[in-house]
Amino acid sequence: MDWGTELWDQFEVLERHTQWGLDLLDRYVKFVKERTEVEQAYAKQLRSLVKKYMPKRPGKDDPESKFSQQQSFVQILQEVNDFAGQRELVAENLSVHVCLELAKYSQEMKQERKMHFQEGRRAQQQLESGFKQLENSKRKFERDCREAEKAAQTAERLDQDINATKADVEKAKQQAHLRSHMAEESKNEYAAQLQRFNRDQAHFYFSQMPQIFNKLQDMDERRATHLGAGYRLLSEAELQVVPIIAKCLEGMKVAADAVDAKNDSQVLIELHKSGFARPGDVEFEDFSQPMNRVPSDSSLGTPSDGRPELRGPGRSRAKRWPFSKRNKTVVTEDFSHLPPEQQRKRLQQQLEERNRELQKEIDQREALKKMKDVYEKTPQMGDPASLEPRITETLNNIERLKLEVQKYEAWLAEAESRVLSNRGDTLGRHTRPPDPPASAPPDSSSNSNNGSQDKESSEEPPSEEGQDAPIYTEFDEDFEEEPASPIGHCVAIYHFEGSSEGTISMAEGEDLSLMEEDKGDGWTRVRRKQGGEGYVPTSYLRVTHN
Repeated sequence: MDWGTELWDQFEVLERHTQWGLDLLDRYVKFVKERTEVEQAYAKQLRSLVKKYMPKRPGKDDPESKFSQQQSFVQILQEVNDFAGQRELVAENLSVHVCLELAKYSQEMKQERKMHFQEGRRAQQQLESGFKQLENSKRKFERDCREAEKAAQTAERLDQDINATKADVEKAKQQAHLRSHMAEESKNEYAAQLQRFNRDQAHFYFSQMPQIFNKLQDMDERRATHLGAGYRLLSEAELQVVPIIAKCLEGMKVAADAVDAKNDSQVLIELHKSGFARPGDVEFEDFSQPMNRVPSDSSLGTPSDGRPELRGPGRSRAKRWPFSKRNKTVVTEDFSHLPPEQQRKRLQQQLEERNRELQKEIDQREALKKMKDVYEKTPQMGDPASLEPRITETLNNIERLKLEVQKYEAWLAEAESRVLSNRGDTLGRHTRPPDPPASAPPDSSSNSNNGSQDKESSEEPPSEEGQDAPIYTEFDEDFEEEPASPIGHCVAIYHFEGSSEGTISMAEGEDLSLMEEDKGDGWTRVRRKQGGEGYVPTSYLRVTHN
């Protein structure tokens, strides 16, 4: 079935239908174009979002980049950025393969449709022109027949009229014969015109217009096929990026699984472990013996004239509290402004960098020497003297780097010895609180033995280094500052006797305010309701955060 046979008389219907098809094609192109703009805007917003939250500092300069949480977050941002790239690819494919191609095809279809309908209208005009000629010849034949009949009647009437002259009768007969001849010619012309029109009409309805309608049908079917292919491209553009998007989502999942809380805790320790020794016990100062008083950092000052002097705000005291305010420090080349452990790590990093630079300069010197030998053996390749400035500069760099390596090695050895001595002091003064048993507090007999050992060790005179060396040089001690707000509360599971510097005693079942969480060393800072603040073993507490 085709349009030329079944729709031979529906010229206007076909004209409207083909126009509707082209309009639908244009609407789809416009839809895809707006869809492309949506994808591009979406991708642009995603990239802006990634740029907003991506760390600004390079990874090697950012301490936070060492945490698995930060690394996973950066990986998720990178996957989102890749996802945005896939959305841009979808927009590009839709723009090129759908918008441009279908828009071009639509223009071609419009030109073809216009040509077919112009041909159909010309055929209609030709048929209408033939029909008008047929009508004119028909009216002429009709008019001539009437004139011939009228002339014949006139001649017959004159012939029967006795009063008419012979000349009048002869003239009327000639006129009747002439009219009859003209009617015969009009008849022949009308018959010929009718035959010609019937032939043209048959050609119009059975050949010419069916061909035009079939061409329009073929054009419309091709347009529909291309439109269907455009529909398919919309889904294929999405399916093309599905594997990559799936990899992006899988990468986000892998990043989520890569978060390691325990490792992050260890990284925090490595980044911020100070290496300071914990403060020793404060000596008892016997003011009942005026002549034998010994001044200490935690007592009233005693000038040389024997009069007691209160320490005012301007007098410095030993820095014993890790929760005091920070001092403004001056950065030094040997990193002495840092805690011992951090100083050691920074010096180690600087030493490794200097060694790498030194090895690079040595390799460059060897390469320049080989090049100089080649130039000496083959002068046409270059002048050996031109390499002398670079060789001299390399040698100077090597000497400078060697001196810096020696300097950092000396500083590193000093820092390591300081860390080791601080660790020794810590082990001699304090021990980590034992983990409590499942159902009972620590054995009292072992506590008494430990107490006697502590007393024996406390009777030994403290070393001069332990008395004079400042503790927590990164902090200022300020006992008069306003107390911080508790971050939670806790209950003592076991009794603890706080006999060391910075610790506080607590009774079993006592309610305490949580001031600072365990930093990984097994101690938690608490405040008693009746006053007093200090550290207690974390394993002796049941903690509840606000």
